[in-house]
Amino acid sequence: MNSKAKNITAIAMLCAVSYVVMVFGRFPVVLFLKYDPKDAVIALGGLIWGPMTSCIVSVIVSFLEMLSVSETGIIGCIMNIISSCSFACTASVIYKRKRTLTGAVIGLAVGGVTMTAVMMLWNYLVTPLYMGYPREAVAKLLIPAFLLFNLLKSGLNGGFTFLLYKPVITALRKGGYVTASVKQGKKRPAGLILVTVMIMISCILFILSMNGII
Repeated sequence: MNSKAKNITAIAMLCAVSYVVMVFGRFPVVLFLKYDPKDAVIALGGLIWGPMTSCIVSVIVSFLEMLSVSETGIIGCIMNIISSCSFACTASVIYKRKRTLTGAVIGLAVGGVTMTAVMMLWNYLVTPLYMGYPREAVAKLLIPAFLLFNLLKSGLNGGFTFLLYKPVITALRKGGYVTASVKQGKKRPAGLILVTVMIMISCILFILSMNGII
């Protein structure tokens, strides 16, 4: 299989997996905001194949989401693209320049901060247009709802991406979808893995408590 065919196959595979986890993995967090782990899959694609892959997958999956399960139309589609690209493309651009464990951690952290900041601004500007909320009401929800949601989302997406990168790249290399030039990564410190897992567990427990499940 030549390089172009492999790239097309990789994008199709990422789109399929992202769409499936979006449909079956979404759950409410606060107000109308729902979390799904598709951005972790998109970010994995970016770390492995570059930021343009993340961008293409973000656009395709957001469009499919708009046509199938979303109720927010074209504005919601654009918001999803911006959110996914802010996280995944930022992380992959940083990792592309510094392909080390430190680069990956910094990339995911900066991606989470970038996504949170961008979506705070976009929610303030755009939410009143498609949700019918007065802008004053949206402003009051920025900290307790939108900031909280995006911080939780960033923590979960960053954690999933970090934990899944090595097993995914190993499987892809065995399947011939990536070359030896794509780094598999050194063994990750057990302490860093533990911190990642604890952050993710904390985010999940917080979301469950907000929904009255625990």
